[in-house]
Amino acid sequence: MDSTLLIGISARIYYPGSAGVPLPGVFTKTLHYLEQSVAHWVLSGGAMAVMVPAVDATSVVKRSDIDLVHYAQALDGLVLQGGNDVAPLHYGEEAMHPDWEGDPVRDRYEMELIRAFVAAGKPVFGICRGLQLLNVTYGGTLLQDIATQRPDALAHRELGRYEHHHHAVEFVPGTHLASLFPGVTRATTNSIHHQGIKDLAPDFVVEAHCPEDGLVEAIRRRGPGFVAGVQWHPEFHDPANPATLDDTPILHDFLQAARRARR
Repeated sequence: MDSTLLIGISARIYYPGSAGVPLPGVFTKTLHYLEQSVAHWVLSGGAMAVMVPAVDATSVVKRSDIDLVHYAQALDGLVLQGGNDVAPLHYGEEAMHPDWEGDPVRDRYEMELIRAFVAAGKPVFGICRGLQLLNVTYGGTLLQDIATQRPDALAHRELGRYEHHHHAVEFVPGTHLASLFPGVTRATTNSIHHQGIKDLAPDFVVEAHCPEDGLVEAIRRRGPGFVAGVQWHPEFHDPANPATLDDTPILHDFLQAARRARR
């Protein structure tokens, strides 16, 4: 029988003063943290959640001591958390607004993680920002702000409602994602993002889109291995709400890929 899977989760990063309000104590330090719902989502599949901290030139621990490649070798798969914007500089653009400059430090750390896990033959799954970063890592671009660049689009984020804001997604027939939900062509998911895919990365396919405006909601890389992501947050699914998509098959599919990689 397989031992328990160890699933790496990329860290969110808090920088002192980034909220614009001076806070005392631990908030004067740079924090790498794991959002509880993501950890619980992984745990619900019977796997262990392991946050992978960033290591850079300013760290006490240097790359010569331990590299992100070591995590890719030791762990069975990688989940990319949601969070702040992807920096436009990583897809050849300048920020259209100061609020959309993103976090290039986190981007570089997660891009290195993606490449390390893919090189090790381990599955990678991106959530919201994670989907966007996968697209950028492999040569795609983003809409910096959907409302500005696609004013005809549906509202994909509603401030104050967070994961309680929902809209429909439509699965693309014949894709791997569609095969996980036989007989289902359309579902309702949460939506908490103001950015989205503009140009799809080469070698990726769209697996779901928003039927109202065509914006991409799920992607997967062609070829061997497992590199995929969804724009919604499966970790926020409320089992008590039967009107929204039960994302359990997505988690089990990812973990099954991790078991195959381990073998």
